[in-house]
Amino acid sequence: MAPRNSLQFFSLLISSFAIVQMTMAGDPDILTDFVVPPNLSASKITGSFFTYTALRTIAAATTFNVTKVSMSEFPALNGQSVSYAVLQYPVGTTNPPHVHPRSAELLFLFDGSLEVGFVDTTNKLYTQTLQAGDIFVFPKGLVHFQYNADPKVFAVAVSAFGSANAGTSSLPKALFATDIDDDALAISFKTDVATIQKLKAGLASKP
Repeated sequence: MAPRNSLQFFSLLISSFAIVQMTMAGDPDILTDFVVPPNLSASKITGSFFTYTALRTIAAATTFNVTKVSMSEFPALNGQSVSYAVLQYPVGTTNPPHVHPRSAELLFLFDGSLEVGFVDTTNKLYTQTLQAGDIFVFPKGLVHFQYNADPKVFAVAVSAFGSANAGTSSLPKALFATDIDDDALAISFKTDVATIQKLKAGLASKP
């Protein structure tokens, strides 16, 4: 192989390794067994550091509620690329369209039923009616939702994430509870400014 072709082959090989690493990337790898918080010393850490007990006293919600178990609530998750959330859906409630920028979501429906779905990058909608015991995956970074359409039964689910801090961006809040220009939103949604202002008012924080 000529030197020029060898150089091209080597460059292609290096580029392919970089692409593979990018596609596999999640939370950064750590070089220790676990991450010791700045306010603790390794010698002081016991099994209690790796135990999260707040879910023992979780109460039934009257509105849709998410109880997160991520790095901010459970520091031992730092560097472990995993987190959880307990989701409660009273009758007729929804987890509005949102995205998790840093992880897929694996939802296990513990009780009740849920209408779930996500939209891919071609704007195709995938939906499913889940029953207790079902598992559904929401791909990383795609818009998705859950809705308890059952008129009588409370629903409870547990979600697992492949990141200690998956992040959540709620579309209604991101669009209408921030300072995006009313005219820009009206043009984007092919409506008028008055309608946009009503949507913003509905999502405004209550005093």
